[in-house]
Amino acid sequence: QVQLVESGGGLVQAGGPLRLSCAASGRTFSRYVMGWFRQAPGKERDFVAAIDWSGSSTSYADSVKGRFTISRDNAKNTVYLQMNSLKPEDTAVYSCAARYGVVLSTTDTPYNYWGQGTQVTVSS
Repeated sequence: QVQLVESGGGLVQAGGPLRLSCAASGRTFSRYVMGWFRQAPGKERDFVAAIDWSGSSTSYADSVKGRFTISRDNAKNTVYLQMNSLKPEDTAVYSCAARYGVVLSTTDTPYNYWGQGTQVTVSS
């Protein structure tokens, strides 16, 4: 079992930065691929970024490439999402997710565990 708790959301002006954190419970954090997803009101949940167990392989949605960076610290059981140059269309609830194994997944179905989400609001 893995429990995930996100933090770091809030209100930010367009163009500004924000860093999200996702703290995971359990001693096998390094065996999980971690992902970030987001869901805006009235829309489906979308993939944002994913990272493999070592941090050496990452994947990003086209809409965030060059602006967002996913990273992880296995010693702290934490995954991060650094978001720069934020846009109003980035406004959403951001959730982290974990899937056991080595395959980076850009769809939500393979992920076994989910956090409760944190709200990110970008004002124009």
